[in-house]
Amino acid sequence: MFSRRENIGANPRVFSASPVLPLAAALCGEAAHYSMKPLVPVFLLSLVAAALVAAEPAPAPAPAPRRVIQKTSVGSPEIQDGAVTFRLVAASAQKVFVVGDVPGGRVPMTRGDEGVWAARVEGLKPGIWEYGFEVDGLRMIDPANSAIKPMRSPRSSILHLPANPPAWFDLQPVPHGVVHLHTYVSRALGRVRPLVVYTPPGYEAADAKRYPTLYLQHGSGDNEATWTTHGKAHWILDNLIAAGRARPMVIVMMDGHAVPRSGPENIAAFGRDLLEEVMPFVESTYRVVSDANHRALVGLSMGGGQSLTVGLTHLDRFAWVGAFSAGGPDRAAITPALADVAAANARLKLLWIACGRSDGVVGGRSEEFVAWLRAQGIHHEWTLTAGGHHWPVWRDYLADLAPRLFVGVE
Repeated sequence: MFSRRENIGANPRVFSASPVLPLAAALCGEAAHYSMKPLVPVFLLSLVAAALVAAEPAPAPAPAPRRVIQKTSVGSPEIQDGAVTFRLVAASAQKVFVVGDVPGGRVPMTRGDEGVWAARVEGLKPGIWEYGFEVDGLRMIDPANSAIKPMRSPRSSILHLPANPPAWFDLQPVPHGVVHLHTYVSRALGRVRPLVVYTPPGYEAADAKRYPTLYLQHGSGDNEATWTTHGKAHWILDNLIAAGRARPMVIVMMDGHAVPRSGPENIAAFGRDLLEEVMPFVESTYRVVSDANHRALVGLSMGGGQSLTVGLTHLDRFAWVGAFSAGGPDRAAITPALADVAAANARLKLLWIACGRSDGVVGGRSEEFVAWLRAQGIHHEWTLTAGGHHWPVWRDYLADLAPRLFVGVE
């Protein structure tokens, strides 16, 4: 039983969670009011109430909940001899599959002792892969793996198979930058927003040095943390900088979901948040150069459309614009902004667009936009590679584009 006191004017009231107190208060109040009357009616009322309670049948016990996933520790994923073994404890499950970046997208698991399901998968190439389990039709992450891909609706665990020799996305013994997490109040959107910022190796020691800024955007299913946790943008830049292939730069990663749905409204809201809130915050908090020649706006998929639209309509703010596997920008917005082709080409240091040949999501639209740029006479670089609409391609694109950024500017 608990109670809380609430003051209403000068008369405090007590509210109780017990159903007994109102009845007791009523009975006591009635007895106090009629203090000279016999107490037999009250006694009889109590007997009747007790009889009614005793006559009620006891409620049937609730059925025990059916536990599908049990709390038993298993090693998953286990990497050995070039193969990966996935395990899941699901004693009551009927069918379990590994799903995601596995052969065929779906591999059946076999039930063993104590309800432990297992599947051994061979032939996975070095890389960073996402996977999950399907248990009787329900998609879930691997409860034994703490590496979870950041998403709007998380449903994938992360499997990292390092390459030999190490790839750009692998952790290497080189100087490392720092990933900073921020929370800010966006007046443009009217709510609290997250922000991730990477500063390159040596940033803390170089008190006076200022850096160029890459604003790097995710796709529609992801969030501001995906480029570091799953894309390994910070490791890619650490390794490129250590190899002398990329210029040290600050990377800013926003939440691209300014409004719930993708489309022109989201692009416009994202642009307001970027220009009115994030850029002023970054340029007042970090040592960056605040001009167009030292700013790049790049994104993948949905983020690529945002980058193309906002970047090409604000060439006074961004001289470097890039898009990975993007369907294209808001054409109605960029057409008037690029009407003066000579002026646009003079301001653009680089417009870089890339897509995979087997991209079944936006492949055709990406090539259509490139054809439109060509017809307008807008200078650009177009890269068509192997691969589809997934993270292995986008990590490679960042490793290809980063060395091209901020070349020729002091």
